[in-house]
Amino acid sequence: MHEQDPHGRLREFVGQLIQQNGADSSLLDTLPKRWEKFADVVLMPRTAFTDEGWNDVRGPELWSAIASALKVKRVGIIGEIVGEKRESTVKLLHGENDWVVRRENGIDYGYNFTQCMFSAGNVNERRRMGEVGGNGETVVDLFSGIGYYSLPMLVYSRVNHIHCCEWNPVAVKALEWSLDRNNVANRCTIHEGDNRLTAPNLSGQADRVILGLLPTAEGGFKLAIDCLKKIGGSLHIHGIAPASDHDSWVEETITKLSNLNHDFSITKTSQVRVKSYAPHWDHIVLDVNLSPRA
Repeated sequence: MHEQDPHGRLREFVGQLIQQNGADSSLLDTLPKRWEKFADVVLMPRTAFTDEGWNDVRGPELWSAIASALKVKRVGIIGEIVGEKRESTVKLLHGENDWVVRRENGIDYGYNFTQCMFSAGNVNERRRMGEVGGNGETVVDLFSGIGYYSLPMLVYSRVNHIHCCEWNPVAVKALEWSLDRNNVANRCTIHEGDNRLTAPNLSGQADRVILGLLPTAEGGFKLAIDCLKKIGGSLHIHGIAPASDHDSWVEETITKLSNLNHDFSITKTSQVRVKSYAPHWDHIVLDVNLSPRA
């Protein structure tokens, strides 16, 4: 017997609830077509169940029906990523707690999904970071979060040590857990607090700096350059570029780096499209090499 697909099950389970409540069956046509599922969690898009007709159906029974249909234990609604600390606004609708462990590319990431973000679309960039670290390098991750890019580098490369700067205490606790879980805590130091205060303590120590902040990491450009050793090194700069014109963003970013006070020459080594960020905008990573001026 062929098992019904998740969309069919969702329509069936929620349809029964709608019928029991005497609500309009046309509501089924507004059911979300996409959602994010990981571990025992499903996150619905922020626009789900917002039509007025859902008012009499929306509640614990609906969330329970969704959990049963999609075979999960916890259901949430995705919100915007807000504030300077890039905090998730996922609302837990069904289930007991928000701690989850996501396994990706052989790495366990533990975090509180209502308080920390995790972009499934960045999977290839996380994998790439596990491949770029050089043997014996010292790395600074200026906006480490829960270790999105530092953990792959620690697990899959031979970098000597990574300094993770992070000011969200919930993310710091998650990072500490994941470092232990993946047996790499001895090669990482967490610098909790504002990186404008902590990163200057790492001046002249780094071979490589990760600037993984969206929509722009520009506020960390000077900090990153100052972290590099006198012989220079590499920067991985995340940002948002027009989907039709990545090159203009790349040129603008290199110009901004060049205009800062330092003694390096800057060369682009690669640019990577990570994913679509918003209509007409892409999440891009620019890799540059800085070397002492002749």
